[in-house]
Formats: sequence, structure tokens, C-alpha cells
Amino acid sequence: MATKWGICSVGKIANDFMVALATLPPEDHQAVAVAARDLKRAKDFARTHNIPRAYGSYEELAKDPNIDIIHVGVLHTVHRDVVMMFLKNRKNVLCEKPMAMNTAEVKELTAAARKYNVFFMEAVWGRFFPVYEEIRTILSQKGIGDVKVVRAEFGSNQYHVPRAVEKELGGGALLDIGCYCIQFALMVFNGERPESVTAKGFLYETGVDETVTIILQYAGKRQAILTTTMMVAMPNQAAICGSKGMIQVPSCMWCPTSVIINGKETKFPLPPSTKPMNFTNSTGLSYEAEHVRQCLLKGLKESPLMSLADSELLATIMEEVRKQLGVTFPQDRA
Repeated sequence: MATKWGICSVGKIANDFMVALATLPPEDHQAVAVAARDLKRAKDFARTHNIPRAYGSYEELAKDPNIDIIHVGVLHTVHRDVVMMFLKNRKNVLCEKPMAMNTAEVKELTAAARKYNVFFMEAVWGRFFPVYEEIRTILSQKGIGDVKVVRAEFGSNQYHVPRAVEKELGGGALLDIGCYCIQFALMVFNGERPESVTAKGFLYETGVDETVTIILQYAGKRQAILTTTMMVAMPNQAAICGSKGMIQVPSCMWCPTSVIINGKETKFPLPPSTKPMNFTNSTGLSYEAEHVRQCLLKGLKESPLMSLADSELLATIMEEVRKQLGVTFPQDRA
């Protein structure tokens, strides 16, 4: 039986999610309803992606009984309110990153998911790519020995985009793209909490972070050095350096299609795109969708690859980085 998806929002990521879903067997995945705050936009999106039901409010989507899980792609400033409404209506939720604006909001949502006994996951899509799977396998087999240094970078020239720079829109490099670097380090170190977090960077004129370098220090003289910026493009690569070798992830480290292990490159081609997409390698969202389906079929309430504890730790580190940089959002004062 197909997993029935509800789509919340009709923005760029929702479009790409639908394009990715179309690469999967229709007997496994079906989008059955979409909601936007504007019914016309919802209907247009439904027509484009062959979705049978369109709603002009998120509340209507929450009340639809014929949905297995909802993909939430609204602006992250309202993740807390929108996701909470779905959870209270006992809907399973896949929420785009960042899960919420700060640690308090994230913990509020994870607690609600547990309370209402529903599946809930932050959509850190890279974790479900074959490359990341390969990395986890190599690390579990000690294929590069003891990991000592992790490096990751994600830089994109997007300071001209309002969503990236406006404080009321939850702007800044960290929440938008820096989170990919942090989650990479957290995955490599298997969810271990770092002993210390050190951040240095610069703020944009709007008060959000424009460039930041983060050092996560771990017990046993292990370290992750992570850099993100919204001012310039970077190589956007990652590396895991161990006592017996190295794993390199060429661009794009957050949605990679190849990996170099001790000098040998292996490629993992993406499913071909059927329609125009907004973001790099977006058909790879299909890996995430299929992972969610498998979790639901097994009756799981959270993902073993992107757990609620992972999301809480990610939020805690990002909040500490913002604190050191002096970046605050209205939600921090709530």
C-alpha cells in the first residue's frame, strides 16, 4: 500500500520534493493533498503535480484523515506553530530543516511528538544519500582508523536573497546552510556531544550571521572545523581524516553523488529529474522519502539515522554559535 503524503506549502522545496517523489514507484508513494494559505496557489500546485486535493489552509490539511505523513516546507520561523498543529492532530511529520528557531522550540516539538505518539523527523536529506550510507559503513568498520579531524564547508553567494538576510525571516548562513556542516560532524561522531563549541564570524548589516567558522572540540583530541558563509561560493567539500586514511566528499557535501575513500572515488548517480527543480541534486530527496516510508512501515516514531536527539543536539550547538556571535531572533525572547 502506498504511503499517502500531505504537502504543506507550495514553495520551492515543496516543488522539488514532489519532483523527487515522482521518481519513486507510485504504488509506494502518493501525494494526496496539498495546502497553502492561498487556495489558488494550492490548486495550481495540485494541478502541476497531479495531487487530487487542495486546501486553502493548513488546518484543513491537519484534519484530512486520509494522510499518512505531512511534508512541512513552510518558512522555518513558523515551523514551531505549524508542526505543533499537525502533531496535536496526530499527524506524522517530516519537517524541513532547521526544525525550529532555537533549542526551546525544538524540544517543545520533540516532546509533543512523543506525547502524541507520532513519527517526527527533521528533513536533513543528505543523511539518506548513498554516499552518507557508505561513509557510515566505512566508519563503523574503522576503515580509516580513529577519526581525528573532520572538516566541512558550505558557502553560497545569497546575501541578495531576502530570506537569507532578513532577521524576521530567520535569515543568516548558519540556519540556512551551516546546519549541513554541523550535522555532518555530528553524524561522523555518532551523535556525541562535543566538549566545547567555539565560533568566530561576522554579522550582516541586518544582524544575522554572514560568515562563521565553528570548532567542535571532542574528548580524545578530536575536532571538527566547519565554515559557512552566505557572501561567497566555496568549494563545499568535506573530509574525514583518520589514523589510517581519509574520506573526502567532493562538492556538494550536503547532497553528494561521489565519495573518495583512501584515494579511490566511487560515484552514486541520482535518479533523473522529470521536471524543473530549484535546488542542486533535488531528486535525492527521494532517498529521504523512501527512508520515511520504511520507518512508517516498521511502526517507528523516529528515524534511526536522524533521531530526535540528533535534532536537539544540532539545535543546541547552533544556538550556542549564535550566542557567541551575538545573533538573536524574536523567538529567542519568547
